[in-house]
Amino acid sequence: MRPEIFDFFTLLVEKVSGISLKTGKEYLVENRLNELARSLGYRDHEELYQVARSKLTRQLLEQIVDALTTNETYFFRDQHPFESLRKHIIPELKEKRSGLKRLTFWSAACSTGQEPYSLAILLKEYFPDLVSSWRVEILASDISESALKKAREGVYTQIEVNRGLPVTFLVKYFKQTGSHWKVAEELKNLVKFRKINLVEPLRGVGSFDVILCRYVLIYFAPAMKKRVWENLCRVLNPGGYLILGATEFPPGLPPDMEKKILGKTVCFRRKD
Repeated sequence: MRPEIFDFFTLLVEKVSGISLKTGKEYLVENRLNELARSLGYRDHEELYQVARSKLTRQLLEQIVDALTTNETYFFRDQHPFESLRKHIIPELKEKRSGLKRLTFWSAACSTGQEPYSLAILLKEYFPDLVSSWRVEILASDISESALKKAREGVYTQIEVNRGLPVTFLVKYFKQTGSHWKVAEELKNLVKFRKINLVEPLRGVGSFDVILCRYVLIYFAPAMKKRVWENLCRVLNPGGYLILGATEFPPGLPPDMEKKILGKTVCFRRKD
């Protein structure tokens, strides 16, 4: 991929989404753009570049950003954050929110939906009383329309369900349709999907007791990382928890936030 083409597309994506695709990602960018180009009837990324440079429609811009920002995910990724939710975080919040009887979760940058569905399974399995008698809400968001479409459909390949999903949960919460597995309606009913750009002001998203924003900050340039972090902290309820990816660290803690270590999980709690 020619440097000027790489620079054109990566600057475009960073301007719209805040995600910084640095030098060294040429192979990834070229592959994904070639795939997008062919799906749109163009020869390759070179022809797509010429079209985007001369006539960049809003739809094409969204398709380019979509192609370059969809990240890998799988069910119960890393496992230990879900253990910390089960053993520490949700029991603590259950006690503190007993008067309100409401818990709100946000899977920010949910990609194709495995994380919010994992959270829904966790709640159904270990906290059925909350699901049945409390107001439990899971918001799942991403900037990618194609990822959200797949997440809403809730249909996964055998390979996808084999990654991280225990067979007991697969049989209990999924229905096999041919060579694919479809999420049960009881899980779908717990999750609301929405397109959200994390670098923009989070208007109308509400506030949350638990926010999972994992393996996302690593893709942002420092200034954008700070903005996203501040946006997330702003919508976290007092006493709420924010969980990042295992290799991610926040760009500083505001005075009302504290670092907590729960088992193998490093998370951040907003003080009461």
